[in-house]
Amino acid sequence: MAKSDKFYFDNFAASTALSKKAADYLVTCLENYDLEKLETMLAEMHAIEHSADEKKHEMREALAKAFVTPIDREDLDMLSHNLDEVTDSIEEVLQKFYIYNIKTVPAAVVEFAHKLVHSCELLCELMGEFENFKRSKKIQPLIIELNDVEEECDRLYLSSVRALTQNAAELDALSVTFLYKIYDCFEVCADACEDVGECVGSVIMKNT
Repeated sequence: MAKSDKFYFDNFAASTALSKKAADYLVTCLENYDLEKLETMLAEMHAIEHSADEKKHEMREALAKAFVTPIDREDLDMLSHNLDEVTDSIEEVLQKFYIYNIKTVPAAVVEFAHKLVHSCELLCELMGEFENFKRSKKIQPLIIELNDVEEECDRLYLSSVRALTQNAAELDALSVTFLYKIYDCFEVCADACEDVGECVGSVIMKNT
């Protein structure tokens, strides 16, 4: 593989590592939740997200200058965008806690965050295999496992929202609305992880 080609795959691996870092940090924030420290937590999370943005910008700059790319430049750009969406969506979860001034963290929220960590771990494995996509036997099982985790997140979303509805009388209307929106954010995160897997699958079909 040409040195210039390796840049793209290394960039994807670095982007995914940042998504994993963001997911890990989200778990840390939620398991040690302290409303008074939330602004500091947001600043740390934003630093991770900013690093992920830089990886996307590096990819765009490289694609703009490249004459030949190992995969269609549109596909490389789309995958870079999808990877960045994962980190963006994780940051948005923490932002919602700040915006809505959430004081306590439901157990289901922490469980959701752990599932995002699992998804990001799978994405790291997937991107580690991606440069050998024509020969790798691990990529398709990883994509399937990503889909399985997304389905687990769907079930957790449904059960959590249903429980919230059933117990709505115990909460004020604003708290119920805010928690709905936070669960929606987690669902977006899970979908973003699955989208990366689907994008990789599409790229492989086009190039093998």
